[in-house]
Amino acid sequence: MPKGMPADADLSTATAAMRRVADNAERVIAGARDQIEAAVVCLFAGGNLLLEGVPGVGKTMLAKALAASIDGSFNRVQATPDLLPSDLTGVSVWDQHAGEFRFVPGPLFANVVLVDEVNRTTPRTQSALLEPMEERQVTVEGVTHPLPQPYLVIATENPVDQHGTYPLPEGQLDRFMMTVVVGYPDDGSATQIVTRQLLAHPLDELGAVVSADDVLRYQHAVRTVHVEPSVIEYVVTLTKATREHGDVLLGASPRSMVALTRAAQSRAVMVGRDHVLPDDVKALAGSVLAHRIVPRSRGTVASGTALDVVRELLERVPVPLGVAG
Repeated sequence: MPKGMPADADLSTATAAMRRVADNAERVIAGARDQIEAAVVCLFAGGNLLLEGVPGVGKTMLAKALAASIDGSFNRVQATPDLLPSDLTGVSVWDQHAGEFRFVPGPLFANVVLVDEVNRTTPRTQSALLEPMEERQVTVEGVTHPLPQPYLVIATENPVDQHGTYPLPEGQLDRFMMTVVVGYPDDGSATQIVTRQLLAHPLDELGAVVSADDVLRYQHAVRTVHVEPSVIEYVVTLTKATREHGDVLLGASPRSMVALTRAAQSRAVMVGRDHVLPDDVKALAGSVLAHRIVPRSRGTVASGTALDVVRELLERVPVPLGVAG
């Protein structure tokens, strides 16, 4: 945060910036305000975002709209079975004039990187995303290259039962701060989608409403949002409960505790608060925790889904009292 700028003033400008980004993206995506706001929360919390849904519901469009709203660099990668790790990270090539090897960066070197249909590429190539998603760097042939800041990986994923998909490993899923499910629009929103695209695609006219430097500054400001010790304990207890649930084979990791807290801080800023409430945690728990949970018997009525587990725990885990609204 720049010297001399009061924390509350910076948070108020962060709130305005987050709402501008959401409003801008909504010009392209009709009927998905909740999903848009969740994506913006993830961006300003400094996390990576996974968009899930069947083909054609606007996952890629949402990712592009978010990227277009930021005046920073953007690269898109279409994941395919023949995509290689070096196609993402870059390679070292021999420079005859300089007489030495020169590193040519891959598409991962951008402020916003969209990996479209990430589960259509092989696990070997998926693993090339682990280091940049967690450490914001890429190591090629023993040399570490820092990535631009701010840095955001947005991946879209088709249902795993569709032809030609590879399930994402648990270690990679854990590096996505949030998962947002994009579904079919209602009739009114569907009509808007068709109408908007009769003459031209609205994405073509979408401009940036916030700079990359401002996003980075507001990400730091979000970290200053106050979190009561009782709310932190609530996050820890809720996350721990996923690991103790009888229908869960693999529960949420310690990394998810940090992710849920930071996402809650970002949500608080978006609604105009300088402190986190338990309601922020409850609103985001499904998006942050569910994709990290592996039920014992996936898809059975007895175990339900991971999201069902989170919803059950939200009803069962006591909410801290006395946190001011």
